[in-house]
Amino acid sequence: MTANPIAETVASLMPRAQAELTELVAFQSVADEAVAPRSECEAAATWVAGALRDEGFQDVALLDTPDGSQSVYGFLPGPADAPTVLLYAHYDVQPMLDESAWLSPPFELTERDGRWYGRGAADCKGGFIMHLLALRALKANGGVPVSVKVIVEGSEEQGTGGLERYAEAHPELLTADAIVIGDTGNFRVGLPTVTATLRGMTMVRVRMDTLEGNLHSGQFGGAAPDALAALIRVLDSLRDEQGQTVIEGLAADSAWEGLQYPEDEFRKDAKVLDGVALPGTGTVADRIWARPAVTVIGIDCHPVAGATPSIPASARAQISLRVPPGVDAAEATQLLFAHIEKHTPWNARVSFEQVGQGQPFRADVTSPAYTSMAEAMRVAYPGEEMQSSGMGGSIPLCNTLAALYPKAEILLIGLSEPEAQIHAVNESVSPEELERLSVAEAHFLVNYARSKQA
Repeated sequence: MTANPIAETVASLMPRAQAELTELVAFQSVADEAVAPRSECEAAATWVAGALRDEGFQDVALLDTPDGSQSVYGFLPGPADAPTVLLYAHYDVQPMLDESAWLSPPFELTERDGRWYGRGAADCKGGFIMHLLALRALKANGGVPVSVKVIVEGSEEQGTGGLERYAEAHPELLTADAIVIGDTGNFRVGLPTVTATLRGMTMVRVRMDTLEGNLHSGQFGGAAPDALAALIRVLDSLRDEQGQTVIEGLAADSAWEGLQYPEDEFRKDAKVLDGVALPGTGTVADRIWARPAVTVIGIDCHPVAGATPSIPASARAQISLRVPPGVDAAEATQLLFAHIEKHTPWNARVSFEQVGQGQPFRADVTSPAYTSMAEAMRVAYPGEEMQSSGMGGSIPLCNTLAALYPKAEILLIGLSEPEAQIHAVNESVSPEELERLSVAEAHFLVNYARSKQA
């Protein structure tokens, strides 16, 4: 990295960043009380609020959002007539999944092979630390040249929309000239990337009921309707023989124009087992950035351990459906419901529960803020040019902010490159990426302030 005062300051702050991320990762802040007590999220929110106060932020507040979670807000005034930049991250995290599959405790930040492992290290507690590093480096080198608002969400992973509803009810709170969403990531380590598109998401639970109670499979099997079998047939209908998502009325043939994702690199990043084919058609970029994708993320039925030879009377699954820009997530949800009802066999009783939804998003990568970011990325990543890519995940807040503040320029960067394995076991963050992106964000704020003075 080319030496410069901001980069030198960030480098000197990395031990402190590691210590702070260790403290923040220790909170088991899963915004689902079935997984972790609410007190863990409350403690994480309090920690974030304290960190903002220590940096001189004003009006620091724990915002009680309509979904029962808390988001943290703070304001750092800049020079007179300076533009305002909103920095976003979230402190809630995904559940740990199989704790025995973690090589180190999921809520203990652990350094191993040059990376820091822990749930939320990259997604997105590390994103908040990135914002702190950038601001501290600026304060040590002449001051922060813009006014800064920070919002740190408490239920992004659940997709319950609490912060979106709060922002809609208090539109003056998050007004800004530019918005940096610190919750995406580089295409790969060392390649500076902004995210141009996000797929939207709908999360639903489907329940099948066929009997008043379980029945002996020998006495009744063959004629009694099996709820789990009915559910399996429905879930299978959501993909064709090639593995392409097929939901009636939902187009699945769009193509991605831009940065491509070589199949061999994807197989390595996704850790696909040797000999296992990739589902779907088109390029990898088409499949993960431009087309819908359905995933069965959980099934409730009798576990193998302790199973009895009986016919299931009911079964339930949770389904995640990702949809690309240009598709309304609410309409996609209704198409999914209609598809399931059409393909439910034996007149089984089917019911639905929607548990989350977020719209897809497309950024304007031609806006002036992107020029400022591209210049900043050149400094933080010498010899590299900023790339733009899609991201298959969802950040529901983006569309809310775009609708509330149509003149605001929204940029998406972050620490979730493929090696980070976000949402999986052994999530990690590259400290080098944390350092470089903090440098980039600091330089972006300087560049953006200058661009507004011109």
